[in-house]
Amino acid sequence: MGRLCETDGLTDDQREILKAVRTFVEEKILPVATELEHADEYPQEIVDGLKELGIFGLMIPEEYDGLGESLLTYALCVEEIARGWMSVSGVINTHFIVAYMIMQHGTEEQKKKYLPAMAAGEVRGAFSMSEPGLGSDVAAIKTKAVRDGDDYVIDGQKMWLTNGGSSNLIALLVRTDEGADSVYRNMSTFLVEKETGFGEVAPGLTIPGKIDKMGYKGVDTTEAVFEGHRVSADQLLGGEPGKGFYQMMDGVEVGRVNVAARACGIGLRAFELAIAYAQQRETFGKPIAEHQAIMFRLAEMATKVEAAHAMMVRAARQKDTGERNDVEAGMAKMLAAEYCNEVVQDSFRIHGGYGYSKEYEIERLYREAAFMLIGEGTSDIQKMIIGRSLLKDYKLKG
Repeated sequence: MGRLCETDGLTDDQREILKAVRTFVEEKILPVATELEHADEYPQEIVDGLKELGIFGLMIPEEYDGLGESLLTYALCVEEIARGWMSVSGVINTHFIVAYMIMQHGTEEQKKKYLPAMAAGEVRGAFSMSEPGLGSDVAAIKTKAVRDGDDYVIDGQKMWLTNGGSSNLIALLVRTDEGADSVYRNMSTFLVEKETGFGEVAPGLTIPGKIDKMGYKGVDTTEAVFEGHRVSADQLLGGEPGKGFYQMMDGVEVGRVNVAARACGIGLRAFELAIAYAQQRETFGKPIAEHQAIMFRLAEMATKVEAAHAMMVRAARQKDTGERNDVEAGMAKMLAAEYCNEVVQDSFRIHGGYGYSKEYEIERLYREAAFMLIGEGTSDIQKMIIGRSLLKDYKLKG
Protein backbone atom coordinates (compact mmCIF):
# COMPACT_ATOMS: atom_id res chain seq x y z
CA MET A 1 0.00 0.00 0.00
CA GLY A 2 1.16 3.53 -0.79
CA ARG A 3 0.74 6.72 1.16
CA LEU A 4 -2.78 7.60 0.03
CA CYS A 5 -5.92 7.24 2.18
CA GLU A 6 -4.12 6.90 5.49
CA THR A 7 -6.20 7.92 8.53
CA ASP A 8 -4.73 9.58 11.62
CA GLY A 9 -5.76 8.83 15.18
CA LEU A 10 -6.92 5.23 14.79
CA THR A 11 -6.86 2.86 17.74
CA ASP A 12 -4.93 -0.42 17.72
CA ASP A 13 -8.25 -2.28 17.37
CA GLN A 14 -9.23 -0.20 14.35
CA ARG A 15 -5.86 -0.84 12.70
CA GLU A 16 -6.16 -4.58 13.29
CA ILE A 17 -9.67 -4.69 11.84
CA LEU A 18 -8.59 -2.73 8.75
CA LYS A 19 -5.54 -4.94 8.32
CA ALA A 20 -7.74 -8.05 8.39
CA VAL A 21 -10.18 -6.55 5.86
CA ARG A 22 -7.35 -5.41 3.57
CA THR A 23 -5.85 -8.90 3.60
CA PHE A 24 -9.25 -10.40 2.83
CA VAL A 25 -9.70 -8.00 -0.10
CA GLU A 26 -6.27 -8.85 -1.53
CA GLU A 27 -6.65 -12.61 -1.16
CA LYS A 28 -10.38 -13.29 -1.60
CA ILE A 29 -11.98 -10.41 -3.54
CA LEU A 30 -9.56 -8.91 -6.06
CA PRO A 31 -8.59 -12.24 -7.69
CA VAL A 32 -12.24 -13.11 -8.51
CA ALA A 33 -14.08 -9.76 -8.65
CA THR A 34 -13.97 -9.11 -12.38
CA GLU A 35 -14.94 -12.67 -13.29
CA LEU A 36 -17.90 -12.68 -10.89
CA GLU A 37 -18.93 -9.19 -11.98
CA HIS A 38 -18.98 -10.08 -15.66
CA ALA A 39 -21.03 -13.19 -14.84
CA ASP A 40 -23.38 -11.13 -12.62
CA GLU A 41 -22.89 -13.85 -10.01
CA TYR A 42 -23.76 -13.35 -6.34
CA PRO A 43 -20.50 -13.51 -4.33
CA GLN A 44 -21.64 -16.08 -1.79
CA GLU A 45 -18.16 -17.21 -0.71
CA ILE A 46 -17.07 -13.61 -0.22
CA VAL A 47 -20.19 -12.83 1.80
CA ASP A 48 -19.60 -15.91 3.98
CA GLY A 49 -16.03 -14.74 4.58
CA LEU A 50 -17.21 -11.29 5.63
CA LYS A 51 -19.64 -12.92 8.07
CA GLU A 52 -16.70 -14.75 9.68
CA LEU A 53 -14.80 -11.46 9.95
CA GLY A 54 -17.77 -9.96 11.81
CA ILE A 55 -18.37 -7.22 9.24
CA PHE A 56 -22.17 -7.64 9.32
CA GLY A 57 -22.15 -6.76 13.01
CA LEU A 58 -19.36 -4.21 12.95
CA MET A 59 -21.38 -1.33 14.45
CA ILE A 60 -23.95 -3.38 16.36
CA PRO A 61 -23.33 -3.01 20.13
CA GLU A 62 -21.59 -5.82 21.98
CA GLU A 63 -24.69 -6.40 24.13
CA TYR A 64 -26.40 -7.56 20.92
CA ASP A 65 -23.44 -9.73 19.86
CA GLY A 66 -21.83 -7.16 17.56
CA LEU A 67 -18.35 -5.63 17.62
CA GLY A 68 -19.55 -2.22 18.83
CA GLU A 69 -17.32 -0.26 16.46
CA SER A 70 -17.76 3.31 15.20
CA LEU A 71 -19.12 4.60 11.90
CA LEU A 72 -15.55 5.64 11.06
CA THR A 73 -14.33 2.05 11.42
CA TYR A 74 -17.22 0.84 9.29
CA ALA A 75 -16.61 3.47 6.59
CA LEU A 76 -12.90 2.64 6.38
CA CYS A 77 -13.76 -1.06 6.01
CA VAL A 78 -16.23 -0.19 3.23
CA GLU A 79 -13.51 1.83 1.49
CA GLU A 80 -11.24 -1.22 1.56
CA ILE A 81 -13.97 -3.57 0.33
CA ALA A 82 -15.05 -1.23 -2.49
CA ARG A 83 -11.43 -1.03 -3.58
CA GLY A 84 -11.75 -4.77 -4.20
CA TRP A 85 -15.27 -4.83 -5.65
CA MET A 86 -17.90 -2.16 -5.09
CA SER A 87 -20.82 -4.60 -5.32
CA VAL A 88 -19.68 -6.40 -2.17
CA SER A 89 -19.84 -3.16 -0.19
CA GLY A 90 -23.41 -2.80 -1.52
CA VAL A 91 -24.35 -6.17 -0.04
CA ILE A 92 -23.34 -4.80 3.35
CA ASN A 93 -24.59 -1.22 3.09
CA THR A 94 -28.36 -1.65 3.10
CA HIS A 95 -28.04 -4.34 5.79
CA PHE A 96 -26.05 -1.87 7.85
CA ILE A 97 -28.58 0.96 7.37
CA VAL A 98 -31.40 -1.28 8.60
CA ALA A 99 -29.35 -2.40 11.62
CA TYR A 100 -28.45 1.22 12.38
CA MET A 101 -32.10 2.30 12.24
CA ILE A 102 -33.09 -0.50 14.62
CA MET A 103 -30.20 0.44 16.94
CA GLN A 104 -31.18 4.11 17.00
CA HIS A 105 -34.97 3.97 16.78
CA GLY A 106 -36.18 0.44 17.52
CA THR A 107 -37.95 -0.70 20.67
CA GLU A 108 -35.97 -2.86 23.06
CA GLU A 109 -37.97 -5.88 21.87
CA GLN A 110 -37.07 -5.11 18.24
CA LYS A 111 -33.40 -4.74 19.14
CA LYS A 112 -33.32 -8.07 20.96
CA LYS A 113 -35.25 -9.78 18.17
CA TYR A 114 -33.17 -8.63 15.22
CA LEU A 115 -29.74 -7.23 16.15
CA PRO A 116 -28.02 -10.46 17.31
CA ALA A 117 -29.20 -12.29 14.18
CA MET A 118 -28.15 -9.34 12.01
CA ALA A 119 -24.71 -9.28 13.63
CA ALA A 120 -24.30 -12.94 12.70
CA GLY A 121 -25.51 -12.30 9.16
CA GLU A 122 -28.46 -14.65 9.65
CA VAL A 123 -30.98 -11.83 9.21
CA ARG A 124 -30.06 -9.66 6.24
CA GLY A 125 -31.58 -6.24 5.72
CA ALA A 126 -32.90 -4.29 2.72
CA PHE A 127 -33.84 -0.61 2.78
CA SER A 128 -36.88 0.59 0.82
CA MET A 129 -37.82 4.20 0.25
CA SER A 130 -37.90 4.82 -3.55
CA GLU A 131 -40.86 4.05 -5.81
CA PRO A 132 -41.18 3.69 -9.61
CA GLY A 133 -42.35 7.28 -10.05
CA LEU A 134 -40.01 8.93 -7.58
CA GLY A 135 -36.54 8.75 -6.07
CA SER A 136 -35.40 11.68 -3.96
CA ASP A 137 -38.92 13.19 -3.76
CA VAL A 138 -39.74 11.21 -0.63
CA ALA A 139 -42.78 13.33 0.21
CA ALA A 140 -44.54 11.93 -2.86
CA ILE A 141 -44.53 8.26 -1.82
CA LYS A 142 -47.81 6.46 -2.48
CA THR A 143 -47.34 3.06 -0.79
CA LYS A 144 -49.82 3.03 2.09
CA ALA A 145 -50.34 1.12 5.31
CA VAL A 146 -53.88 1.19 6.69
CA ARG A 147 -54.63 0.14 10.27
CA ASP A 148 -56.87 -2.93 10.61
CA GLY A 149 -57.21 -4.05 14.21
CA ASP A 150 -53.80 -5.16 15.51
CA ASP A 151 -52.37 -5.18 11.97
CA TYR A 152 -51.60 -2.81 9.14
CA VAL A 153 -52.42 -3.66 5.52
CA ILE A 154 -49.82 -2.47 3.00
CA ASP A 155 -50.44 -1.75 -0.69
CA GLY A 156 -48.06 -0.20 -3.20
CA GLN A 157 -44.92 -0.70 -5.24
CA LYS A 158 -41.31 -0.03 -4.27
CA MET A 159 -38.21 0.29 -6.46
CA TRP A 160 -34.42 -0.09 -6.27
CA LEU A 161 -34.15 -2.46 -3.30
CA THR A 162 -30.53 -3.50 -2.97
CA ASN A 163 -30.54 -7.05 -1.53
CA GLY A 164 -34.22 -7.24 -2.45
CA GLY A 165 -34.00 -10.97 -3.12
CA SER A 166 -31.21 -12.02 -0.76
CA SER A 167 -32.58 -10.18 2.28
CA ASN A 168 -35.16 -11.47 4.74
CA LEU A 169 -35.98 -8.16 6.46
CA ILE A 170 -37.04 -4.91 4.78
CA ALA A 171 -37.11 -1.49 6.44
CA LEU A 172 -40.06 -0.07 4.53
CA LEU A 173 -41.21 3.56 4.39
CA VAL A 174 -44.96 4.00 3.81
CA ARG A 175 -47.73 6.56 4.24
CA THR A 176 -49.86 5.97 7.31
CA ASP A 177 -51.87 9.23 7.16
CA GLU A 178 -52.15 9.76 10.90
CA GLY A 179 -53.85 13.12 10.42
CA ALA A 180 -50.75 15.21 11.06
CA ASP A 181 -50.48 18.68 9.51
CA SER A 182 -47.24 17.76 7.68
CA VAL A 183 -46.76 15.05 5.05
CA TYR A 184 -43.49 14.16 6.76
CA ARG A 185 -45.33 13.26 9.97
CA ASN A 186 -47.71 11.01 8.06
CA MET A 187 -45.01 8.47 7.21
CA SER A 188 -43.96 5.38 9.14
CA THR A 189 -41.30 2.70 8.87
CA PHE A 190 -42.20 -0.98 9.13
CA LEU A 191 -39.89 -3.94 9.61
CA VAL A 192 -41.23 -6.43 7.07
CA GLU A 193 -40.12 -10.05 7.30
CA LYS A 194 -39.97 -12.24 4.20
CA GLU A 195 -38.33 -15.29 2.69
CA THR A 196 -35.20 -14.92 0.55
CA GLY A 197 -35.54 -15.36 -3.19
CA PHE A 198 -37.96 -14.16 -5.86
CA GLY A 199 -41.68 -14.47 -6.49
CA GLU A 200 -44.16 -14.35 -3.62
CA VAL A 201 -41.83 -14.21 -0.61
CA ALA A 202 -44.60 -13.48 1.92
CA PRO A 203 -48.40 -13.35 1.64
CA GLY A 204 -49.15 -10.25 -0.42
CA LEU A 205 -45.47 -9.43 -1.06
CA THR A 206 -43.80 -10.21 -4.39
CA ILE A 207 -40.17 -9.64 -5.41
CA PRO A 208 -40.46 -9.91 -9.22
CA GLY A 209 -36.79 -10.57 -10.01
CA LYS A 210 -33.45 -8.87 -10.53
CA ILE A 211 -33.24 -5.59 -12.43
CA ASP A 212 -30.59 -5.81 -15.15
CA LYS A 213 -28.09 -2.99 -14.61
CA MET A 214 -25.14 -1.41 -16.42
CA GLY A 215 -22.91 -1.99 -13.42
CA TYR A 216 -23.28 -2.86 -9.74
CA LYS A 217 -23.43 -6.50 -10.81
CA GLY A 218 -23.52 -9.52 -8.52
CA VAL A 219 -25.73 -7.83 -5.95
CA ASP A 220 -29.48 -8.16 -6.54
CA THR A 221 -31.47 -4.96 -7.12
CA THR A 222 -35.23 -5.44 -7.26
CA GLU A 223 -38.74 -4.06 -7.07
CA ALA A 224 -41.17 -5.01 -4.30
CA VAL A 225 -44.93 -5.23 -4.89
CA PHE A 226 -47.31 -5.11 -1.91
CA GLU A 227 -50.90 -6.24 -2.42
CA GLY A 228 -52.82 -6.55 0.83
CA HIS A 229 -49.70 -7.53 2.78
CA ARG A 230 -50.54 -7.71 6.49
CA VAL A 231 -47.97 -6.77 9.11
CA SER A 232 -48.40 -6.62 12.86
CA ALA A 233 -48.37 -3.22 14.56
CA ASP A 234 -45.47 -4.62 16.63
CA GLN A 235 -43.36 -4.33 13.47
CA LEU A 236 -43.70 -0.54 13.41
CA LEU A 237 -40.15 0.75 13.96
CA GLY A 238 -39.99 2.33 17.40
CA GLY A 239 -43.59 1.36 18.12
CA GLU A 240 -45.07 4.71 17.05
CA PRO A 241 -46.45 5.83 13.67
CA GLY A 242 -45.54 9.14 12.06
CA LYS A 243 -41.78 8.99 12.66
CA GLY A 244 -40.74 7.12 9.54
CA PHE A 245 -39.39 10.03 7.53
CA TYR A 246 -37.03 11.14 10.27
CA GLN A 247 -35.91 7.56 10.94
CA MET A 248 -35.19 7.05 7.24
CA MET A 249 -33.27 10.33 6.93
CA ASP A 250 -31.09 9.32 9.87
CA GLY A 251 -30.35 6.08 8.03
CA VAL A 252 -29.70 7.91 4.77
CA GLU A 253 -27.07 10.11 6.45
CA VAL A 254 -24.97 7.09 7.40
CA GLY A 255 -25.74 5.63 3.97
CA ARG A 256 -24.25 8.72 2.33
CA VAL A 257 -21.06 8.27 4.34
CA ASN A 258 -21.04 4.69 3.09
CA VAL A 259 -21.41 5.74 -0.56
CA ALA A 260 -18.65 8.32 -0.08
CA ALA A 261 -16.46 5.52 1.28
CA ARG A 262 -17.32 3.31 -1.70
CA ALA A 263 -16.38 6.12 -4.08
CA CYS A 264 -13.10 6.57 -2.24
CA GLY A 265 -12.33 2.87 -2.62
CA ILE A 266 -13.10 2.84 -6.35
CA GLY A 267 -11.06 6.00 -6.90
CA LEU A 268 -8.07 4.60 -5.03
CA ARG A 269 -8.16 1.37 -7.03
CA ALA A 270 -8.42 3.29 -10.32
CA PHE A 271 -5.37 5.34 -9.34
CA GLU A 272 -3.42 2.20 -8.39
CA LEU A 273 -4.21 0.61 -11.74
CA ALA A 274 -3.25 3.78 -13.62
CA ILE A 275 0.09 4.36 -11.92
CA ALA A 276 1.06 0.70 -12.33
CA TYR A 277 0.10 0.64 -16.02
CA ALA A 278 1.85 3.97 -16.67
CA GLN A 279 5.14 2.52 -15.42
CA GLN A 280 4.83 -0.59 -17.64
CA ARG A 281 3.57 0.91 -20.91
CA GLU A 282 6.26 2.53 -23.04
CA THR A 283 5.99 5.07 -25.84
CA PHE A 284 8.75 6.99 -27.59
CA GLY A 285 11.40 5.04 -25.74
CA LYS A 286 10.29 5.50 -22.14
CA PRO A 287 7.44 4.58 -19.74
CA ILE A 288 4.43 6.83 -20.26
CA ALA A 289 4.62 7.79 -16.57
CA GLU A 290 7.72 9.82 -17.46
CA HIS A 291 5.80 11.93 -19.98
CA GLN A 292 4.76 15.15 -18.26
CA ALA A 293 1.14 14.91 -19.46
CA ILE A 294 0.70 11.53 -17.74
CA MET A 295 2.69 12.52 -14.65
CA PHE A 296 0.54 15.61 -14.13
CA ARG A 297 -2.62 13.55 -14.58
CA LEU A 298 -1.44 11.05 -11.95
CA ALA A 299 -0.68 13.89 -9.54
CA GLU A 300 -4.18 15.33 -9.97
CA MET A 301 -5.77 11.90 -9.53
CA ALA A 302 -3.89 11.27 -6.28
CA THR A 303 -4.87 14.68 -4.91
CA LYS A 304 -8.56 14.02 -5.64
CA VAL A 305 -8.38 10.58 -3.99
CA GLU A 306 -6.78 12.09 -0.89
CA ALA A 307 -9.25 14.99 -0.65
CA ALA A 308 -12.29 12.69 -0.97
CA HIS A 309 -10.91 10.37 1.72
CA ALA A 310 -10.36 13.29 4.12
CA MET A 311 -13.93 14.56 3.72
CA MET A 312 -15.38 11.06 4.11
CA VAL A 313 -13.44 10.58 7.36
CA ARG A 314 -14.63 13.94 8.69
CA ALA A 315 -18.27 13.11 7.94
CA ALA A 316 -17.99 9.74 9.71
CA ARG A 317 -16.34 11.27 12.75
CA GLN A 318 -19.02 13.98 12.90
CA LYS A 319 -21.79 11.34 12.99
CA ASP A 320 -19.88 9.39 15.65
CA THR A 321 -20.17 12.41 17.98
CA GLY A 322 -23.94 11.93 17.96
CA GLU A 323 -24.59 15.14 16.04
CA ARG A 324 -26.38 15.49 12.69
CA ASN A 325 -24.03 15.32 9.74
CA ASP A 326 -26.39 16.10 6.88
CA VAL A 327 -24.09 18.82 5.49
CA GLU A 328 -20.87 16.90 6.10
CA ALA A 329 -22.29 13.66 4.68
CA GLY A 330 -23.72 15.52 1.68
CA MET A 331 -20.41 17.26 0.99
CA ALA A 332 -18.44 14.05 1.35
CA LYS A 333 -20.82 12.06 -0.85
CA MET A 334 -20.91 14.74 -3.55
CA LEU A 335 -17.16 15.34 -3.67
CA ALA A 336 -16.19 11.67 -3.41
CA ALA A 337 -18.64 10.63 -6.14
CA GLU A 338 -17.59 13.39 -8.55
CA TYR A 339 -13.88 12.89 -7.93
CA CYS A 340 -14.28 9.12 -8.20
CA ASN A 341 -15.73 9.49 -11.69
CA GLU A 342 -13.01 11.93 -12.73
CA VAL A 343 -10.23 9.68 -11.42
CA VAL A 344 -11.72 6.60 -13.08
CA GLN A 345 -12.04 8.44 -16.40
CA ASP A 346 -8.40 9.57 -16.16
CA SER A 347 -7.31 6.02 -15.40
CA PHE A 348 -9.36 4.82 -18.36
CA ARG A 349 -7.59 7.32 -20.63
CA ILE A 350 -4.17 6.32 -19.35
CA HIS A 351 -4.99 2.71 -20.23
CA GLY A 352 -5.78 3.79 -23.79
CA GLY A 353 -7.47 1.17 -25.96
CA TYR A 354 -6.88 -1.51 -23.34
CA GLY A 355 -9.18 0.35 -20.95
CA TYR A 356 -12.05 -0.48 -23.29
CA SER A 357 -11.33 -4.19 -23.05
CA LYS A 358 -13.20 -6.34 -20.53
CA GLU A 359 -9.90 -8.06 -19.87
CA TYR A 360 -8.73 -5.03 -17.90
CA GLU A 361 -10.14 -4.15 -14.49
CA ILE A 362 -10.61 -0.47 -15.30
CA GLU A 363 -13.52 -1.38 -17.60
CA ARG A 364 -15.43 -2.68 -14.57
CA LEU A 365 -14.55 0.35 -12.45
CA TYR A 366 -15.75 2.67 -15.23
CA ARG A 367 -19.24 1.19 -14.98
CA GLU A 368 -19.23 1.01 -11.20
CA ALA A 369 -18.19 4.64 -10.73
CA ALA A 370 -21.32 5.88 -12.50
CA PHE A 371 -23.52 4.46 -9.74
CA MET A 372 -21.76 6.64 -7.16
CA LEU A 373 -23.27 9.70 -8.84
CA ILE A 374 -26.84 8.59 -8.09
CA GLY A 375 -26.69 6.25 -5.08
CA GLU A 376 -28.17 7.78 -1.87
CA GLY A 377 -29.12 10.95 -3.76
CA THR A 378 -27.61 12.69 -6.77
CA SER A 379 -25.04 15.46 -6.51
CA ASP A 380 -27.81 17.98 -7.21
CA ILE A 381 -29.77 16.68 -4.21
CA GLN A 382 -26.64 16.98 -2.05
CA LYS A 383 -26.21 20.58 -3.23
CA MET A 384 -29.79 21.39 -2.21
CA ILE A 385 -29.22 19.91 1.27
CA ILE A 386 -25.91 21.72 1.69
CA GLY A 387 -27.17 25.03 0.29
CA ARG A 388 -30.32 25.17 2.44
CA SER A 389 -28.32 24.46 5.58
CA LEU A 390 -25.69 27.06 4.75
CA LEU A 391 -28.37 29.71 4.16
CA LYS A 392 -29.67 28.99 7.67
CA ASP A 393 -26.19 29.12 9.22
CA TYR A 394 -25.19 32.31 7.41
CA LYS A 395 -28.56 34.09 7.46
CA LEU A 396 -28.20 37.85 7.44
CA LYS A 397 -29.26 39.58 10.63
CA GLY A 398 -31.60 42.52 10.69
